[in-house]
Amino acid sequence: MSVWGVVVAAGDGVRFGGPKQFVLIRGTPMVDWSVGAARSAADGVVLVLPPEDPHLLAGDARGADAVVAGGTTRSSSVRAGLALVPTDADIVLVHDGARPLASPGLFRAVVDAVKEGADAAIPAVALCDTLKRVRFDEVVETVAREDLVAVQTPQAFKASLLRDAHSKGDEATDDAALMERLGATVRVVPGEPRNLKVTTPSDLELVQALAGT
Repeated sequence: MSVWGVVVAAGDGVRFGGPKQFVLIRGTPMVDWSVGAARSAADGVVLVLPPEDPHLLAGDARGADAVVAGGTTRSSSVRAGLALVPTDADIVLVHDGARPLASPGLFRAVVDAVKEGADAAIPAVALCDTLKRVRFDEVVETVAREDLVAVQTPQAFKASLLRDAHSKGDEATDDAALMERLGATVRVVPGEPRNLKVTTPSDLELVQALAGT
């Protein structure tokens, strides 16, 4: 089965304080880590970068097979990358460029779950902290966490269904949510605690420390 990956790195890094795609982790740009991990399980990779990124303007695909400008939202950026995935691809992986420590084994796990019959597969980790719903600065309620998980990428999908899920131009914080709206089967596989998403400078410090272990 043909597998393609879409690595989404088109954000503007507002919470980070600026673009973060090319900050160095052990001397290698963060997005290069993500592209390399995706390639370990994919026949081809599409990289999605901000429209004005100098690497995009120079046609620098950073080790991917194609590079394309993203949109103003995460979903629109995924659609831009998906448009460059060959129509004969069977499975599409979508991965956040800001999760540089996802292992090749995690990519294989979600791909294998789709090959075994799931419409989609996502990695998730259990929540350890007590969860509370807050309005302004006051606690409204404590939320039961027994059935809750924190979801990561890479996420794998049957390519035809992922295209259907994006065909209406809907928005979501991850692609699995769009698949759920179709009534698709989304299987959960064990995530990785070290597969952190770099959102703030402190996240980067932790990822850099983990990358050295």
